[in-house]
Amino acid sequence: MTEEMHESVTTLIEETRIYPQEKLAPIKKGAQQLNIGIPKETSTYENRVPLTPKAVGALTANGHRVIIESGTGVAANFSDEEYTEAGANLASGAKEVFKSDMIVKVEFPTAEEIDWMTNKQTIISTIHAEEQDIKSRLELLNQKKAIAIGYEFIEDKVGGLPIVRAMSEIAGVSVIPIAAEYMSADKKGAGAILGGITGVPPTNVVIIGAGTVTEYASRTAIALGASVKIFDRHLYKLHRLKHILSASVFTSTIDQVALRKALLEADVVICAVRTEKGQVEKIITEEMVMGMKKGTVIVDVSIDEGGCVATSVPTNLKKPVFTKHGVIHYCVPNIASRYPRTSTKALSNIFTPILNGISNHGGVDQMIFENKWFMKGVYSYKGFMTNYHLANKFNLRFKDLNLLMAARF
Repeated sequence: MTEEMHESVTTLIEETRIYPQEKLAPIKKGAQQLNIGIPKETSTYENRVPLTPKAVGALTANGHRVIIESGTGVAANFSDEEYTEAGANLASGAKEVFKSDMIVKVEFPTAEEIDWMTNKQTIISTIHAEEQDIKSRLELLNQKKAIAIGYEFIEDKVGGLPIVRAMSEIAGVSVIPIAAEYMSADKKGAGAILGGITGVPPTNVVIIGAGTVTEYASRTAIALGASVKIFDRHLYKLHRLKHILSASVFTSTIDQVALRKALLEADVVICAVRTEKGQVEKIITEEMVMGMKKGTVIVDVSIDEGGCVATSVPTNLKKPVFTKHGVIHYCVPNIASRYPRTSTKALSNIFTPILNGISNHGGVDQMIFENKWFMKGVYSYKGFMTNYHLANKFNLRFKDLNLLMAARF
């Protein structure tokens, strides 16, 4: 080799050193590689996915393995190709996905899905306590000694419920357009426009509850020109809403006389009450519903916890409404699933840092032990119910998770 050629080769080697070389990202020292499975939802009415392709890419870039069932993201307009390009492994069936160490899905697993699981896996999903066969499925999870974490119970570091809030924001933005749709004559509603126009009195919107759903629903209704009345048991929540909305909305604690009068005049009633005890109180009685105007629309957002209207029963996205006593009831538990792409992005924003946190702590057990806010999400731990309200509701054996964590050492 001539001296000139030697110099050229040396220069080429030195130049290539400055370019990034393709290789798997290393797992941080002390961290644990996660094996995450994302199955396709079995219900035709659930369109959300827990992770977007971009979120999957962030996880695989950190050295984690993600396996996703083919077709999982189609309803949310995410293709299989987007997931595989992000580094996910594609599975042709759900059984393969359910062998993963950690399963992340939206709906509570069916009995068949739990049967596919192996012992001591981690599963993260919603848990609608009003669904059928929930008790038997909880017992099956306990038999599998799974670590089960519920979307509804996961807290953040300041004690909030980030997933509940995100889905409540979507529901809050959605409920007013939904109500407006069913007020129209072609949907057998009252034939009134939701809002107000010149020379015509505004429609009356009554909202029970003063949380996130109410905040976003009120903003939309006020912007359309509707008259809004908000009822809640807690005065401090009403103060908060008055401050946030900066509008002349009517607020009141739940007084039967004032509420009954408001319901008689209502065109739209939105129920958005949450409880920590698993089931909300029936604030609106059947007698109150019978007294409402024909064509009034009730949107019971609280239906996933039993609903706060005595006449409410769960519906679905295919058949979302029914009429009783001349009043239209919309009682879909997963309103956010109407907008699966937005919902999936919201879920991904929350789950990606949580999953990376689990890895950085060295696994789920250590993540639970070191983070009380994450511990709140665990409702079943290796054979024991650790959520008191669920255990009490379904008469299942309860164990304090703090004691179970301490017993590890």
